[in-house]
Amino acid sequence: MRQLEPVYPDAKHPNSYQRGIEFQDFVCARLAGVGIVLQNLQSKRYQYAIGENLQGFEIKLDDPCTRTNRLSIEIAEKTQADHAQWTPSGIMRNDNAWLYLQGNYEVLYIFSKSLLRRYYAKIQPPVHELPTIQKFYIGFDVADRLAAKVMYFSDVTGVR
Repeated sequence: MRQLEPVYPDAKHPNSYQRGIEFQDFVCARLAGVGIVLQNLQSKRYQYAIGENLQGFEIKLDDPCTRTNRLSIEIAEKTQADHAQWTPSGIMRNDNAWLYLQGNYEVLYIFSKSLLRRYYAKIQPPVHELPTIQKFYIGFDVADRLAAKVMYFSDVTGVR
């Protein structure tokens, strides 16, 4: 039986789940090219119990980052705008993630998740609330200093 994709009716992109999965595949292929192989977990059961993958990498697509020169770091989410309760997500989700990878098909920032949490607690940047996401911004100048590694992709198709 095929598992249904999650539906986020109030999200900016109605197919945000599929877009995220495709970006995750792109990142996995690029990381494999440098010898890092991820074992992703797709079912809700295992993602909630363990995390996005067995290695503890959280991968986030941030399409506009190269246009805005900043990363949008997620801290909470909800599936629908009319739900009252926010759920910790992104850097605030308690799972096996210790690395936080964020970017788009041009650039990927690799951070220590605990470092981003400490930065958020110390700086206390303004939180921007969309109908289904709470986030804060980090300019590329700061991200370049905080990141453990930055990967740039010249082949934006992501498939070789």
